[in-house]
Amino acid sequence: MNAISMPPRVRMTGIAKRYGAVRSLRGVDLEVPPGAVLGLVGDNGAGKSTVSKVLSGAVVPDAGDIEIDGRRVSFSGPADARRHRVEMVYQDLSLCDTLDVAGNLFLGREPMRRICGLRVLDLGAMHAQARDMLKGLGIRIPDTRVNVEHLSGGQRQAIAIARAVSFDPKVLIMDEPTAALAVAEVEAVLELIRTVSAKGVSVILVTHRLQDLFRVCDRISVMYEGRNVANRLIGETSLEEVVDLIVGQRFNGRTAHQPMEN
Repeated sequence: MNAISMPPRVRMTGIAKRYGAVRSLRGVDLEVPPGAVLGLVGDNGAGKSTVSKVLSGAVVPDAGDIEIDGRRVSFSGPADARRHRVEMVYQDLSLCDTLDVAGNLFLGREPMRRICGLRVLDLGAMHAQARDMLKGLGIRIPDTRVNVEHLSGGQRQAIAIARAVSFDPKVLIMDEPTAALAVAEVEAVLELIRTVSAKGVSVILVTHRLQDLFRVCDRISVMYEGRNVANRLIGETSLEEVVDLIVGQRFNGRTAHQPMEN
């Protein structure tokens, strides 16, 4: 099968979700090719977080279909999504501050060995594998024995991404990975996104930092009031158009010196 005839890595069709009287999603359609980076943007309450949670298995939709590599799937929880090689890095990162770097990378699946018939934690193997994992992703953490509470925001983000990538995902969803990071740390995270996508992983980047879209994304999907209102190739749009689509009307900046109309 050639690249032209390959199905999208992700296809979401008619995804709907209601919370009581609130319609959070109103028939969302979304496609991501293999190895592509899709920027998913919209104002607060537009539905982008709900779409992400549906794809990661954290939210069960009321209607709609999900396909991974052309095969229809359904998720009753995050474990189902993981079995289909879908991972999500949440904004809060879900790291354990009191564990070291290697412990966070292998939390719940630590390498073991037997001593006198007893299974014990193989610390040497765990730290060696952690160093190899970080090196393979170009992540610079000098000591895998340092507790993550002592790392910078960018380093913590990198650890969370590395842990998700260690599950060998086909799809990686990232929720605001560059929020509240210093400039140098933002650059490192964006480079990590490029590295991950170059390995064939389809990345969905949820962000309010619109300038990041034009650094790493292949295409953009804009959500507004529970619908995706536009899909654009990155080379066929502009920051101004994306802002217009997010706010749902022609955006005209107003200076502080201009009087407000009554």
